[in-house]
Amino acid sequence: MHTEQRQSPRKVFKTRAMLAAAGAAPVLGRTSDISASGVSLTMPQPVPVGQMVQVRFDMLVEGAVVPVNTRGKTLYCILSSGEFKVGLQFLSLELGVMTAIARFMR
Repeated sequence: MHTEQRQSPRKVFKTRAMLAAAGAAPVLGRTSDISASGVSLTMPQPVPVGQMVQVRFDMLVEGAVVPVNTRGKTLYCILSSGEFKVGLQFLSLELGVMTAIARFMR
């Protein structure tokens, strides 16, 4: 039986995202959900668990576009329907981004 490991509530959030690891070219993917502590992505190729990455995407919050460009750590990478579901924990969110995510989550 699967045990839920998420530490905070998630909300569906679908937009384009770019993921970059040190020494590798950036890869385009899509977000699927977000929380105060992380984001779930769908990627065309696997990302090693424990990998430190840079993730970029835009959020529309209360009518304003909020660019997110932050570091994260991959917690899981699962092959699903020919794509890879990647769980990313945020490592260093700016205050403005934290506030935007909190508003989005309401």
